[in-house]
Amino acid sequence: MSSSDIFIGETIGTAILILLGGGVCAAVTLKASKARNAGWLAITFGWGFAVLTAVYTSAPLSGAHLNPAVTLALALKKDGIDWSDVPVYWGGQLLGAMIGATLVWIAYYGQFLAHLTDREIVGEPTTKSVEAQEKGAGPVLGIFSTGPEIRVAWQNVATEVIGTIVLVLAVLTQGLNDGGKGLGTLGALITALVVVSIGLSLGGPTGYAINPARDLGPRIVHALLPLPNKGGSDWSYAWVPVVGPLIGGAIAAGIYNIAFA
Repeated sequence: MSSSDIFIGETIGTAILILLGGGVCAAVTLKASKARNAGWLAITFGWGFAVLTAVYTSAPLSGAHLNPAVTLALALKKDGIDWSDVPVYWGGQLLGAMIGATLVWIAYYGQFLAHLTDREIVGEPTTKSVEAQEKGAGPVLGIFSTGPEIRVAWQNVATEVIGTIVLVLAVLTQGLNDGGKGLGTLGALITALVVVSIGLSLGGPTGYAINPARDLGPRIVHALLPLPNKGGSDWSYAWVPVVGPLIGGAIAAGIYNIAFA
């Protein structure tokens, strides 16, 4: 694969991933959405189908990493990808995530305005409430990025590490099935179901980012978009869904190299 194929494939694939994944979060969260309050099952399956669509679409171009933790693991894996390709993958993933988040805003533009101008949702603007929102997570940040239910840094990091290990090991071991020939297009479905499983089983504490680009790119877009009463982007937490998945990807690669390679 050429560098241009990798960059284009990762940009397109990650944009689709965030468009559909962030889209289901918007659908469940925003006022005047037909899917409002559909719940956690809708979110987990929505993200799983987002992974399926994104992987299937981008795999012919880039191999569909769509996740810096996966790319890191594949670079650390014995006989893995060239390290020179890692920045290309990461650049495409971050750009794609930002594009996808912007498309969510466009698709739900009216719903964002209705939600963020409803005083029952955002409350009356006081100096104290504005300052609190600017420092913490705004009322629609969960559509763009993840956040913890209980803010305990070591636990939040550990949760992201554990979930990412499961995801990356599932990705790395696909090549061991079917006589070493991998699973072909079925691999996209397996990966999607793994993401659904992680969301159902491990997503409760932090919202299961398990992907630095998935969290960081949309968080940047949230900070830049002209949304009224949007509140803060919670930058004090932003390092957790970046560092945790990268550690998890590296550990998964180590486990693979020791146990499977």
